[in-house]
Amino acid sequence: MRYFITFLICVALISVSSCRKDFSTIPNFGSLEFSKDTIFLDTIFSNIGSGTYNLKVYNRGNKSITIPEIALEKGTSSNYRLNVDGIAGKAFNDIDILAQDSIFVFIETTINASNVANPLYTDRILFDTGSNQQDVDLVTLVQDANFIYPGKDPITMKIDSLTIDGQATNIKGRFLTDTELTITNSKPTVIYGYAAVPSNRTLTIEAGARIYFHNNSGLIIDDKATFKVNGTLTEKVVFQGDRLENNFSQIPGQWGTIWMRAGSKDNEIYHAQIKNGIIGILIDSLGSASTPTLKLQNSEIYNHSNFGILARETNIEAHNVVIGSAGEASLAATIGGTYNFTHSTFANFWNNGIRQLPAVLVNNFFTYEDENGQETIETRDLVAANFTNCIFDGNNNIEFVLDKADGGGVFNYNISNCMIQFNDTNNSFNDNNELDFTNSFYQNIILNGNSHFKDSQNEDFIIGQDSDGINKAKVTLFSTDILGIDRTISPDIGAYQHITFD
Repeated sequence: MRYFITFLICVALISVSSCRKDFSTIPNFGSLEFSKDTIFLDTIFSNIGSGTYNLKVYNRGNKSITIPEIALEKGTSSNYRLNVDGIAGKAFNDIDILAQDSIFVFIETTINASNVANPLYTDRILFDTGSNQQDVDLVTLVQDANFIYPGKDPITMKIDSLTIDGQATNIKGRFLTDTELTITNSKPTVIYGYAAVPSNRTLTIEAGARIYFHNNSGLIIDDKATFKVNGTLTEKVVFQGDRLENNFSQIPGQWGTIWMRAGSKDNEIYHAQIKNGIIGILIDSLGSASTPTLKLQNSEIYNHSNFGILARETNIEAHNVVIGSAGEASLAATIGGTYNFTHSTFANFWNNGIRQLPAVLVNNFFTYEDENGQETIETRDLVAANFTNCIFDGNNNIEFVLDKADGGGVFNYNISNCMIQFNDTNNSFNDNNELDFTNSFYQNIILNGNSHFKDSQNEDFIIGQDSDGINKAKVTLFSTDILGIDRTISPDIGAYQHITFD
């Protein structure tokens, strides 16, 4: 019993000492300093939580202070949430800051756009009261949006997965209904999971529409389905992740891909910007040699963690296209197919790790393990790989590779009036006849020239006055560049006509 009483006394002493403030303070006297005078929580979607923002509050004085109150001006009705020195709430009393020290205040918000009169939602964090009161402004722009969610089992609450070709998959999402097959620019559209276009249906996206994908989300264009993106020069269609904070503007891999499955047809993407995903466009559909599976025009695809475009045995017709940085290749045109690119810029300046592939890779085969575990190579016909007036550039020595399988089938290509970064310092491609730039399949090639991009690290691939591609393109039917600038006479190589930089 004696030991038990001793134990209780020790516990009591520890409790008392832990609650006792072991330093003295004076009342706050209105001289706090802040890391920011205004916290901009960027843009958020209705009912979708913001990121967490932080504010540092400094006591520059030589004495420890107590702030009697820290609170949101709108009180408990505020749509902001605070966490002050590890405690969550909307109002806090007697917050201490040691001399020459600081505390953190963390801020979040979730706002229903229908419940606020002004989409620019504001509040203030008030520090102290009366003549000592100081404040920090909070500002958030709230956007209403159309949301597309996958279904959910009402009993198990598990999110529905797609059934494709009659087979269950692990892909979370659902097929779009007929009423969802036109996306306008009236509101942003936010997609959770994969939204799939059913067979014999067309998903049309109108000029100026903005499509935002949550993590692990994207679009699937099914067999016999069609995808039409009808952007214009002044009203581009934008596809990106749904994190709108400024520090997410250049983060790759935020969403999945736009997947055009085998059998999808008559797909068209005009005046679009596709950025910050895993694969910008994954296209599997073979189509025919005469009819492109995808027509791609006046569009930018950049900052994807794997590929800008991964094409597998398909048919793409493209002009005025910019495919920028990607973790593997900007364009991988694989397993044969038909590819016609005119006045396009492939510029891979990936800086998020080591990149093994060139900006553009073209091959006519795929490998797999057979039933005996042996690696097997199968070839397909490369009906055409025609690149006219294109730039192949990046931060690797080799940015263009044609890779023909030994003993493979048809391998047709023609590279005309192009600038190619190809500095084979290790002679790795000496035995690759397809990369002999003196053969007749190459005409008017500029090797290792200066593209003179405006800002390659920020995906701005306009060429400047020192570019070696100025006036070196051949005249084609595409008489304006991606910005609508005339190139009828003396056109430049790439998607852009040059400008003079300051």
